[in-house]
Amino acid sequence: MKKAILFLSILFLLSCSNNEVTYQKISGNAFGTTYNIIFQDFENSNFEKQVDSLVYVVNKSMSIYLKNSDISKINQGDTTIRIDNHFKEVFLKSQRIFKETDGYFDPTVGVLVNAWGFGPDKPIKNLDAVKVDSLMQYVGFNKVKLVVDKIEKDHSAIYFDFNAIAKGYGIDVIGRYLESQNCKNYLIELGGEIRARGVNDIGENWNVAIEDPNTDLTRSFSEVVRLENKTMASSGNYRKFKVDEKGKKFVHTINAKTGYATESNLLAATVIANLDCADVDGYATAFMAMGFEKTKIFLESHPELKSYLIYVDENGETKRVTLN
Repeated sequence: MKKAILFLSILFLLSCSNNEVTYQKISGNAFGTTYNIIFQDFENSNFEKQVDSLVYVVNKSMSIYLKNSDISKINQGDTTIRIDNHFKEVFLKSQRIFKETDGYFDPTVGVLVNAWGFGPDKPIKNLDAVKVDSLMQYVGFNKVKLVVDKIEKDHSAIYFDFNAIAKGYGIDVIGRYLESQNCKNYLIELGGEIRARGVNDIGENWNVAIEDPNTDLTRSFSEVVRLENKTMASSGNYRKFKVDEKGKKFVHTINAKTGYATESNLLAATVIANLDCADVDGYATAFMAMGFEKTKIFLESHPELKSYLIYVDENGETKRVTLN
């Protein structure tokens, strides 16, 4: 579940000690979750309407929960849709991360997300190996391509689901807008993902806490980190899961390599980098499917990604490790 980060950064310190520096906070709902934005304000600005407009545009492009969105029309087989720059950027980022992670990050897994009951469409009852295998023919980012401004699919039934990267991208869009308004000091938190720039109201880098993977709805924190012009995203399967009548657990991170909603030994992954939030969002999701060992190997060749991993070792004990 992409709420493995609790937003702690100066939310309760908005009354500034320096009268010449004013920070504003706005909050709202976006992409099926909530957002909090703190930013340095020189002109008594209120960006709520602009943020709402940006959220609408991104949703209109990539929300699988809106029947008239571009992505929904493409999923329904409409080949006439000309995608906008938002869809194009997320498509190209997804294509790159798909290749880098050897297919563990794959937004064409949407048909299986629905089948297992984690998407907007009705799940498939009594989903077995035969049905999973039949659906796997519609999974694979190598089966889709961008031609000028249209998406071409090898199979009309291929179903895009950008939920594992779109929230991070939405944060980037909002952040870029703030920067276009000469706002250099801000922190955006949306559904647990974060983009931080500059400093807070006391002149320090922004602090956020990494949440422990508690399954009993309690909240505790394993570490507080300081973000200096970084983005941060977390993924975990410890809250968003289903248990069938036989007591078998199914998690929302579908393994695109196998087609199954089975839990890996990685409980939670937090990724921090000097990249777009969309990028770290995608990597965090991929790591949950890869498991601890493959993630560790991947990070050895990606020193730009600082990662906090919580996993279960061979003795069944919960362990924490920071890599890079």
